[in-house]
Amino acid sequence: MGLRWRDSVNERVVRGRRWIKRGVSRARTRTHLRLYALDAVLIATSYAAVLLLRFDGAVPNDYWKRFLAFLPFALLAHLASNTGWGLYRQMWRHASVQEARRVLLAGVTVVAIAAPLYFVLDARPVPVSVLVLGALVATALAGLHRFQGRLVGVRRRAATPAGLRVLVIGAGEAGAAIVREMQRKPAAGLNPVAVLDDDLRKQGLALLGVPIAGETSDLGEVVERDRIQRALLAIPTAGQELVRRVATAAEEAGVPLQVVPELGDLIAGRVSLRDVRDLRIEDLMGRQQAKTDLEAVRCLLAGRRVLITGGGGSIGAELARQVAECSPASLVLVDNDETHLHDATASLTGPVETALCDIRSASRLVRIFERHRPEVVFHAAALKHVPVLEDHACEAIETNVLGTDTVLKAAARVGVQRLVFISTDKAVRPTSVMGASKWLAEQLVLACASESTPHCAVRFGNVVGSRGSVIPTFSRQIAAGGPVTVTDPEMTRYFMSIEEAVQLVLQAAVFATGSGEVFMLEMGEPVNILALAQRMIMLSGFSVGEEIEIDIVGARPGEKLTEELRAPDERCEPTPHESIVRHEPRILSDSLLDETLEELTWAVARDDEATARKVVSLANGADAVLEPDLVIDLTVTERSKQWNPSSI
Repeated sequence: MGLRWRDSVNERVVRGRRWIKRGVSRARTRTHLRLYALDAVLIATSYAAVLLLRFDGAVPNDYWKRFLAFLPFALLAHLASNTGWGLYRQMWRHASVQEARRVLLAGVTVVAIAAPLYFVLDARPVPVSVLVLGALVATALAGLHRFQGRLVGVRRRAATPAGLRVLVIGAGEAGAAIVREMQRKPAAGLNPVAVLDDDLRKQGLALLGVPIAGETSDLGEVVERDRIQRALLAIPTAGQELVRRVATAAEEAGVPLQVVPELGDLIAGRVSLRDVRDLRIEDLMGRQQAKTDLEAVRCLLAGRRVLITGGGGSIGAELARQVAECSPASLVLVDNDETHLHDATASLTGPVETALCDIRSASRLVRIFERHRPEVVFHAAALKHVPVLEDHACEAIETNVLGTDTVLKAAARVGVQRLVFISTDKAVRPTSVMGASKWLAEQLVLACASESTPHCAVRFGNVVGSRGSVIPTFSRQIAAGGPVTVTDPEMTRYFMSIEEAVQLVLQAAVFATGSGEVFMLEMGEPVNILALAQRMIMLSGFSVGEEIEIDIVGARPGEKLTEELRAPDERCEPTPHESIVRHEPRILSDSLLDETLEELTWAVARDDEATARKVVSLANGADAVLEPDLVIDLTVTERSKQWNPSSI
């Protein structure tokens, strides 16, 4: 009974669907028939009107008879041509240039069909002027009928603009695309009323009906005159100088500024309103993106087994993303934080594996290296926060120094061909435990370098948006209502984007020859941190000092007022890349390096912060900065002989 009931219901559903389809088909047929009938009336009217005009309204009876004989042929030719070009299968509410082209080609086809009657068969039922002009008028009326909805809609929008009054800066392809979309989508609430462009040839013209009202220097005047409520920078390739100038003018004029991102980030260069974003502080950092020889990087990594330590961190995750695009044979991410590992691999494609491991765990790390046998290693795992590490010197040394030593020994055990160590500008004449530990880690890497194993270190400054860096910190403080804390009004820092930093790291890896090299990335101009805080407050729509306060709290332990890009005793030479410089730093002797590691191993095992700071300070020659009264003998003592650190 139940089966028969279900079968009955299914039959009713099927019959219902068939009935609906037949109804839809009948409705579509009625629509087509009405359109055919209307076209037929327009065609007949067009030819009759042209014939009347041809004879000034007094058409001889003989021509009327010949016209009536010609009319069925004209109707058949037009309707057949319209059908062939698909004019009865379009949704004209959304018609575009493609549909307009179809209408025009349909009319041209009719003239082409009728031409043999006149020039081959020598049959002339109506004058040539009636044939040509009649076809043109019929085509024009057909197009007018089909595009009337679009034409009326455009006129209505032009007559009654609504929404925020927008000033578009840039009359190029991106600007035209944005203006077009705002005009087509009035529901978005944006009304383009003026365009600015520095190209003098465009002045006085209009972009899709929107006047080009001047140059970018006229922004303030145009904002006041046209009551602009929002400015949109639609120049995806704009340099930082132009961005800063426009941003400053927009701030002074009191209008928010949004930008179109780089076209390289967009599909086929097509931009839309959803691509527009608020101006970000990195747009104003004052450096141009460096170009990278991606083919050379791809040749280095394609088909190779690659391992990245610290793969869940800001730099490591971006390294993983860019390495994955170079088609490695395998990619392994090592990190001691499972959440960061998960996040880093979520968007990666291809052969990617994760290894949950702390680089301080020698036995575990060796097993990972032996299982995956990497050929190229990027060592990005480190502790990096300067003030925190000042209070935890042993932790900094155990990860940054002894952890690096563990990575190098594991790499040597499986025959890693190339290793790149991610260092920092704080390793240049360090004043902090963090900087000193990174400098000593550089020494360990360079000690393992040779022509057969070209290991190298790469230094760079702050990266925009990395975890714990100044920009996210300022953003959180602004969101909380302030105050924004700045250590010193004179403090400056170098900044670059994570993407660019990683690109240059990969490029530097190509240049390594194994001769004990440290590569320094060209960081542009230093940024004043106080000015950065003021700019971020203003970009967030607040006034400095009134709505958001800035507190000067004084430099923290270990911080420099200005970072250095190289030490005075480091010899520099250019590389094939204009944004990468090769440094030849001072190299510790093997004996001194071994003794330093022995002392640090003992200090870390005993959690002896004072000794750890003294040893790492003396090793890198920074004793006058870190420990002015430091006097220590690095000779291996009896206590270190008693301590037998595990070896790989």
